Amino acid sequence: IDVSNSMLAQDVTPNRLERSKMLISSLINKMQNDKIGLQIFAGEAYPQLPITNDYVSAQMFLEPITTGMVSAQGTNMAAAITLATKSFTQAKGVGKAIVLITDGEDHEEGAIEAAEEAAEQGMHVFVLGVGSAGGAEIPTAEGFLRNNSGEIVRTALNEQMCQELAEAGNGAYIHVDNSQFASERLTTELHKLQQAESEVMN
Repeated sequence: IDVSNSMLAQDVTPNRLERSKMLISSLINKMQNDKIGLQIFAGEAYPQLPITNDYVSAQMFLEPITTGMVSAQGTNMAAAITLATKSFTQAKGVGKAIVLITDGEDHEEGAIEAAEEAAEQGMHVFVLGVGSAGGAEIPTAEGFLRNNSGEIVRTALNEQMCQELAEAGNGAYIHVDNSQFASERLTTELHKLQQAESEVMN
């Protein structure tokens, strides 16, 4: 989950980060025989919860995630994907999905290559783009965030980057809005993954 400052934008309700957490919480509630791990990233990526089937712990670790948890700003999706690829079991015949939730803005280089490498290792990179193409300002305690020139910063979802990343990672791009669409579509995609993997094992 992206915790860069732009995730505070309110072009989805209540804001991009909280909407993302609601989506993950909904996903965890639907899990039965799956395992989940959580990590956060901005300019750098950090593990938050190792892969587990303890869904109660997953919800507990999800709740306190905020934008202040990573001091280095930016959107280093390459670091996030690389960290995720190292988190999985070596077991064969299990569906492995990396779900990247981000607004794709201010991304650094190397993300496409990291997604391709994950796909080569049999993982699928799903990118959930949160926000709107029209964008929004970033609220802070001192008012809207301003750049070095004193102008109010406006942040917009970089949908093209998100789509390219999902394609490179042999996954799917899903837009996150105020509806349940993203949650339902992701659940469907992950279910297809499980079915495909179980067919391989038969």
